[in-house]
Formats: sequence, structure tokens, C-alpha cells
Amino acid sequence: MVDQLEPMPEDWTRALAIVAHPDDLEYGCASAVATWTDGGREVAYVIVSSGEAGIDSIEPTKSGPLREQEERASAAVVGVSSVEFLGYQDGVIEYGLPLRRDIAAAIRRHRPELVITLNPDDTWGGTIWNTPDHRAVGRAVLDAAGDAGNRWIFPDAGERWDGVRWVAINGTPDPTHAVDVTTGLERGVASLMEHRAYIEALTDEDVESYARSIVERFPRESAPRYGDRPAVTFRLYPR
Repeated sequence: MVDQLEPMPEDWTRALAIVAHPDDLEYGCASAVATWTDGGREVAYVIVSSGEAGIDSIEPTKSGPLREQEERASAAVVGVSSVEFLGYQDGVIEYGLPLRRDIAAAIRRHRPELVITLNPDDTWGGTIWNTPDHRAVGRAVLDAAGDAGNRWIFPDAGERWDGVRWVAINGTPDPTHAVDVTTGLERGVASLMEHRAYIEALTDEDVESYARSIVERFPRESAPRYGDRPAVTFRLYPR
């Protein structure tokens, strides 16, 4: 673990965040997204599944459309208007060529300089086991960022885009870089609150209190490593 975190690069205009489920971004880096869009940068979301298996009390055929609706509302709070769902089955996403191809195609469509995804490691650190969907999607994103720039890989998946300069991993126990989210933290809280049906199925706690405790916790804990400023952290892979 590095002692002090470096600032995330700022010389970019377009980012694409690619994660497995609705709410993955809101639990981690929506505050950073709000900060970026405030600065005039463009951020789009691609969600691999609709999170339809995530609410035990609501059957998937009803849960999926509800969770998509909540994700679109959540994204709007932090200045994101483009939200795509790839339609993979929640809970059983597999790493492989079809997933790499679909993610490479998304990167070619959106042409980002910065690609963001969630921790692909086996754990969240220590013995807290990560889910198969997160691992599969995170790994596929890292690979697809390279695939997108190779004209001979997935040639039927759109015009190649070799402009990805970095892949940033959120939710990792060993980050290298950070974003000051002093001005974006409140909208990060509001963004997670849009997942009301999901949160109400998880806990009896008041939705705002729950969202605030989740969203504020990690930026506050990271502050001593980033000039005592609340920070969303990433492990950055230059390309």
C-alpha cells in the first residue's frame, strides 16, 4: 500500500464506467463522477446486468426494470445522461470472449480516454470475498480496453478505439490515486439514495442515513492519505 495517494489525471475529456450491477458505482465512486462532470468532463455508464437477482423479495422480471430505472435516476444526480445495460444475467456473469467483445464494443462506441471499473480481485482485502460478477466484469474490462484498440480483435464490434489511456479500478484495497470529492460528496449520497427499493430490501435503516454512512465512510478514511481531503480512491493502470 502506498503511503500517500497521487491525484488522478485531469487531462482527459471522456470517461466510461463499466460495472456489473446497478448501484456498483453509487457504493463507490459516484462522488468522483459528480466532481468530474462539474468540471465539464463527460462520463457514461455501461452496466453489464440489470441487477435483477439482487432483491430477494422481488422476482427478477419485476426487479430488473425497477433497478434499471433507479440506476438512470441515480446517474442523473451526478450529471450522467448515458446509461446502457448489456443484458447479461445477474449473478452468473462469466468471464470470456462474449463479455470481452461486448465491453470492447462499448468502449469503441463511447471512445473514452479513461475507463473505470470495480475491483476484479478475489477479495475486497483480507477474507471479505468478492462476488463472481465483479471479478468477471473487472477482469474483462481490463482486457477489453486493449482489445478495443486492436483492429484484428473483434473486427465486427465497431471501429477500433486505441485512445484509452488509463483503466481505473475502484473498490480496491491497494489504491494508488485519488480524487478530492469535497464538492461531490453530497451528490454521491443523493445518488445512492435513488436506489431506494434496493436499500429498503437490505436494511430497516432510514435510506438517507444508510446512504450517508456508506458513501462518506471510505472518503473520510482515505483523507489522511490525500491531504486530509475526503477522497475516492482508485488503482490506476496506464495503457
